[in-house]
Amino acid sequence: MRSWWMALRARIRLAPDDLLRDPTYRRLWSSILISSLGTQVTLLAVPLTAAVLLHASPTQMGWLTTMELLPFLLFSLPTGVWLDRVRKLPVYIAGELSLALVVVTVPLAWWLGWLQMGWLYAVAFVIGAVNTTAGSASQIVLTQVVERDRLVEAHAKNALANSGAEVAGPAVAGALIRALGAPLALLVNAVLLIGSAAILRLIRVQETLRPAQAGSFWRDLRAGLSFVRQQRLLVTLAACVGAWQLCHQCANVVQILFATRRLGLSEQAVGLSYVALGVGTVTASLLGDRLSRRLGPGPALVSGFACTALGWLLLTLAPVGPLGVAAFVVCLSLFGAGAIFIFINFIALRQAVTPEPLLGRMTSVMRWLILLPSVPGAMLGGWLGEHVSLRAALGFAGASCALLALVAWRLPRIQAVRELPSVDSPARRLEAVDAGVA
Repeated sequence: MRSWWMALRARIRLAPDDLLRDPTYRRLWSSILISSLGTQVTLLAVPLTAAVLLHASPTQMGWLTTMELLPFLLFSLPTGVWLDRVRKLPVYIAGELSLALVVVTVPLAWWLGWLQMGWLYAVAFVIGAVNTTAGSASQIVLTQVVERDRLVEAHAKNALANSGAEVAGPAVAGALIRALGAPLALLVNAVLLIGSAAILRLIRVQETLRPAQAGSFWRDLRAGLSFVRQQRLLVTLAACVGAWQLCHQCANVVQILFATRRLGLSEQAVGLSYVALGVGTVTASLLGDRLSRRLGPGPALVSGFACTALGWLLLTLAPVGPLGVAAFVVCLSLFGAGAIFIFINFIALRQAVTPEPLLGRMTSVMRWLILLPSVPGAMLGGWLGEHVSLRAALGFAGASCALLALVAWRLPRIQAVRELPSVDSPARRLEAVDAGVA
């Protein structure tokens, strides 16, 4: 028995240079894992509350997604300027605590008999607003913990933490929703978010703030926009991932409706099906860094477009019955893998070419650009689902994403990126950008 245990430990022993041997990164990774477990509850509980408890229409589901995306469009750009002037870790911590507070209001409203779609719209808007600020801050905190040349590895490990949560989380969430009801299950998310914030408080990072000059807000905002505009790689990435977000949101607003109303799945069955999402993300997280090194970050990103397109097209053609349920499971798995291939490379590429003083503004500008198409994508998915059919929304998403993969594969600025680029003379580039918009 002892020899078996020693052999197992030898198999899972970390390499001497593994990032998880670094205590600061290990705390960050643990926080991401715990927070992601809670996110899985929200991912299922909020839309299931809308679809099953409040009997939301496809258009209302589209509005629910839109309300979560709207803060990105309204606040992302000024948030970037603000983040470059403040310490990011406290913003990240405050975001976790704020999310815990807002999700608690859903079971409270349900208990008081106040829960309606309007309440869920407000909750979605606040979640989006917190993710706009704390989400950007969390991405920058990673660059303060990890060296630039290891960003793809770090994002892959972070994705593995998310993936682990996506394997266990949906099944647990489904069981909680069945036992407690979707609204009360959100209390578990609140507890996990508080635990995540407690771990983040143990992290210590070194950060040099750039002093804000009087009246320089708009100048700094223009500097961030100008920097992204001058980087053709960033512009190309924003266009491609933005188009993918349109497809994603179009499919996302009808996916649970399709599962519950066409395939006849219960809330718990939907939760169990979402385990496949975690299986896909775990697989992609384990292979993501290796695939990026082998193909290059650009081609690896395009492979993600192809995976998600295949999943949506498969679900579009799925018959009602056991084969349809199997197609739903495979679709979720392909989406999980594809999304990981897209984002570990997308985020690493944009961070690799950006000087540290511009990280906040670049992150917010890029998030703003890629989410601009999300709102029309969500509304289009809701409209197609209600006025044509749920399959039509899924088919549009799959066909459009397949076309995107073909176009992106032929773009030289994507195809030619075989390794992470580097920042050329960060101080000089920042001075040039600032001077160009002064």
